[in-house]
Amino acid sequence: MVHLNILAVALSLLLISATSSAIAAADDKATVKTFYELLSNPTSEKHAAALKLATTEEWISIGDYSGTNKNRDQFLGQVSGFFAKLMPDLNWEVQEMIQEDNKVVVRSRATGTPNGPLFGVDGKGKSFDVLTIDIHTIENGKIVSSYHLEDWAGALQQLSGK
Repeated sequence: MVHLNILAVALSLLLISATSSAIAAADDKATVKTFYELLSNPTSEKHAAALKLATTEEWISIGDYSGTNKNRDQFLGQVSGFFAKLMPDLNWEVQEMIQEDNKVVVRSRATGTPNGPLFGVDGKGKSFDVLTIDIHTIENGKIVSSYHLEDWAGALQQLSGK
């Protein structure tokens, strides 16, 4: 009987732990979703404020290995300035989120129609549709870093018609 009680307590603790992990994962994914809501609404002050709440003050955006990362204010300036003006119809559609421990990996599609040259290519009203992959690190319910990769070469190829 004692073994049965110990087994019941152990199973209860396991169930509580699994439930807590599932809730935390759902919360982390909701936190990461604010990143994409801003990208799809780059002029929205509401979405910019939500991203600020979802990230730490030390958050960094890592887009290449040049060693030049963007801090939160630089990233917000790029999104609400450069992206918002150049691609008012920019949309970032999350297609899949996978969480492992404190990492959330996101596969998404970025689409848009630049109204001027994008990285030197003037698509003259053409649109692009590219794959993106991001890895967000979460600590204490906030994003501390985001590694990201967008297929900008594919976008430029689509815009140039080649």
